Amino acid sequence: MRVGSFVLGAQFPGQGQGEALHRAVRSAEVAEEAGLDTVWLAEHHFVPYGTCPSAVTLAALLLGRTRRIRVGTAVSVLPTTHPVALGEQAALLHVTSGGRFSLGVGRGGPWVDLEVFGAGLQAYETGFPESLDLLVRWLREPAVAASGDRFRFREVPVVPQPSQALSEVPGPEVVMACTSPASVRVAAERGLPMLLGMHVGDEEKAEMVALWRRHARVAGRPDAEIHDAAHVSAGVCQIADRHADASEALLKAMPGWLRQGLGAHVTVDGRARRMRDPLAYTELLCGLHPVGTPRLCADRLAATSERTGISRFALLVEGSGDLAATEENVRRLGTEVLPRFR
Repeated sequence: MRVGSFVLGAQFPGQGQGEALHRAVRSAEVAEEAGLDTVWLAEHHFVPYGTCPSAVTLAALLLGRTRRIRVGTAVSVLPTTHPVALGEQAALLHVTSGGRFSLGVGRGGPWVDLEVFGAGLQAYETGFPESLDLLVRWLREPAVAASGDRFRFREVPVVPQPSQALSEVPGPEVVMACTSPASVRVAAERGLPMLLGMHVGDEEKAEMVALWRRHARVAGRPDAEIHDAAHVSAGVCQIADRHADASEALLKAMPGWLRQGLGAHVTVDGRARRMRDPLAYTELLCGLHPVGTPRLCADRLAATSERTGISRFALLVEGSGDLAATEENVRRLGTEVLPRFR
C-alpha cells in the first residue's frame, strides 16, 4: 500500500490565494515528515477551486524542499501546453531529483483556458492522443520528430535524456487521469497507469481497472505490464477521534469551497454545464472515502484496495480549509493509519 496526499491549493471562502498556496506547500512538507509515499499536485487556471496554475512548477519547488518523498502532478493539463515543453520539464525534474518525479497528465475540460492559451477547442476534443504520444516518445527516445495534425517539426535531440541520466530508472513514470471508457482505452493501449477520480466509488473503479486490462491485452501490452500496472485512486481523507467529528469538519468547510470553486469554471464555447450540489457531493465523498477514526480510515483504504486491485492512493487532506488542522490530519494519516498496513 502506497499512500500519498492530493494537494489542490484550494482557496476556501474568506481566504487569500497566498494563504491557500502556503497551506499546499506546508502540507507537502509535513507529508514527507509523516512518512507518506507521494504528494500529488493539481493544476487549475483562473478558479479558486485550485490556486496552482502549474503543477510541474510547484513540483520543482517541493522536490527541492524534500529529500525522500515522490512528487507527482495530478494532473498537468496536456491540451493547454506543448508536449515537448512539458516533456523537457518532466525530464529535468526526473534527473535532478534522482527519479522522484511522476508525471500525471489529463485532458482537462472545455474551459476558457483553451482560449487564453491559444490551444483551441480541437486540442481538447480530438487532439489529446497526438499530444500524449508525442510526450511519451519524448520521455523514452533519444531523438524525436513530429508529423501529426497539430505538431510538425524536424528531428531534434532530447536533452536531457531521462533514460540515460539514471540507468536504474528508465524515465519518469507517466500516469493518465481517466474519467470515461474512451480515456481508459487511450491509457490502456499505451500501457499507462490510470489516475481515477474521487467522485467515483469502488465498484466503478473496479470496472475501469477491468476495462483497462481488456484493452491492454487487445493492444498486445506485455502480461507483466498489465499485471503490475500501478493505478492510483484519488479520494478524501479526514481523521478524528470520532467519525462524526471528521465528517463535520468537511461538511462545514467543503461545500463553500466547492460552490465557489466549481462555480467559477467558464466553458470556452458557452456550452451548458451542470454543477454538483456542493453539500450532497461532500456527503458522498465522506461516505466513499477514509473519513473517520484511524481504524475506519485504514479499513476503508484496505477495502478499496481489495475491491479494485489498486494499491496507490492520492488523498485530499486539506478539506477542513485550515492550515493547523491540515497539518494534524497529514500527521495522523502517517502515524496512526499507515502503520496498520506495515
